Amino acid sequence: MLLPQLTLAADTTAPAVTIGDITLRRDELFEAAGAVAARIRGAPAAAVHATASVETVVAVVGCLQAGVPFVPVPPDAGVVERNHIIRDSKAAILLGPPGESDPEIERIPVDRTERRTPIWSEGQPTDTAMIMYTSGTTGKPKGVVMSLGAMAAGLDGLATAWDWTGDDVVIHGLPLFHAHGLVLGLLGALRRGGSLVHTGRPSPANYAAAADNHPNAVVFAVPTIWSRLVADPATARPLASARLLVSGSAPLPVSVAAAVAELTGQIPVERYGMTETLIALAMRATGERRPGWVGTPVPGVRTRIMENSVAVPADGETVGELQLQGPNLFDRYLGLPDATAECFTEDGWFRTGDVAVVDDFGYHRIVGRESVDLIKTGGFKVGAGEVEAALLDHPDVIEAAVIGVEDADLGQRIVAYVVGDVAQSEALIEFVSHNLSRHKRPREVRVVDSLPRNAMGKVQKSALTQ
Repeated sequence: MLLPQLTLAADTTAPAVTIGDITLRRDELFEAAGAVAARIRGAPAAAVHATASVETVVAVVGCLQAGVPFVPVPPDAGVVERNHIIRDSKAAILLGPPGESDPEIERIPVDRTERRTPIWSEGQPTDTAMIMYTSGTTGKPKGVVMSLGAMAAGLDGLATAWDWTGDDVVIHGLPLFHAHGLVLGLLGALRRGGSLVHTGRPSPANYAAAADNHPNAVVFAVPTIWSRLVADPATARPLASARLLVSGSAPLPVSVAAAVAELTGQIPVERYGMTETLIALAMRATGERRPGWVGTPVPGVRTRIMENSVAVPADGETVGELQLQGPNLFDRYLGLPDATAECFTEDGWFRTGDVAVVDDFGYHRIVGRESVDLIKTGGFKVGAGEVEAALLDHPDVIEAAVIGVEDADLGQRIVAYVVGDVAQSEALIEFVSHNLSRHKRPREVRVVDSLPRNAMGKVQKSALTQ
């Protein structure tokens, strides 16, 4: 179960969370959360205005104490998205300030200075802990229902992979309305008995300052942050004292991983997960680290890679859909039984919708989303991620995104969008052709000022295809 572990720590007066210039000790956090829990106990669900703040942390822990599912609401959500999340989740309470045009709902402000003896709900592993909404790239955001048991299994499997203990301080500047920053970065640290130091704005300078103050930390960042750190070597070097560097939420370019290693002495470990699965695959804290690969299944998770209902060979080259089984999986999409059924196979495997390869050592590499990143061109199947990695090896390319565009002759032709000082697109196409099979080369290169990204730094390819 999740809740009892959150109360275990050798020293209850040790720091639990620091955001900006505010620090709450473990006992202070649980007592402030106890005040929230006393006011919301019995509610069907509570929406949390999930800013990067101590108040968000208090609200989420208060929900866990009360046994009330928490529903993170992005603070920058538009009116339509915010109203959909609140209404669809059936949240009866909004913890935090009201938004413009909010539906009728009881609002309870969070006071981090309020104290009440915590009384932890007798939660069962099957009880719902969280309803987190997907990004909505294929329609309205879907509510992912995650149980206490699944969340605990996911965090414990990751702790084993990364040798994560109560001595670890986690540093990150990620949003607290996504699984990466909220579940892994906050609840993972609390479950182990350690602490979170949030950088506030995720700037290289803020990461460097946090690392200076907390040597031997575990540092979470997304590729955009790692790229900005290596572009300013003075800010990257303080991270050399970290115990573990972690990159996630999008593929880390191999060239950036190499630059981080040169400046800090270690390659960041990569991992793979979704809102529906938490972390399912991870490179280990000890052992080989392969840039561009996301490692092996965490304890309790099984994987298979399928193409037309047949497992692909473990040759590190053949692509197929990644499918998962394990105790870390979500229960369902809220109110969407058909969508839930569609993402499971008849024999009970979760269909991630991501395409991947696996080698004979069990290491996985994610090629991309099946819907946009598996390009069928001239009778070949090409993973967009492989082409993007090849483009990023070119010294003039800063960012790259590859899509398939409908083509009367090829079925789909490979089109690359790149950011950088690219004077001759034909030279870049030949560069890729020299490093990959010729059929994997882009047929067209479009130079742009920037790529459309979401809050976690993931490229929004739907915007490119449109």
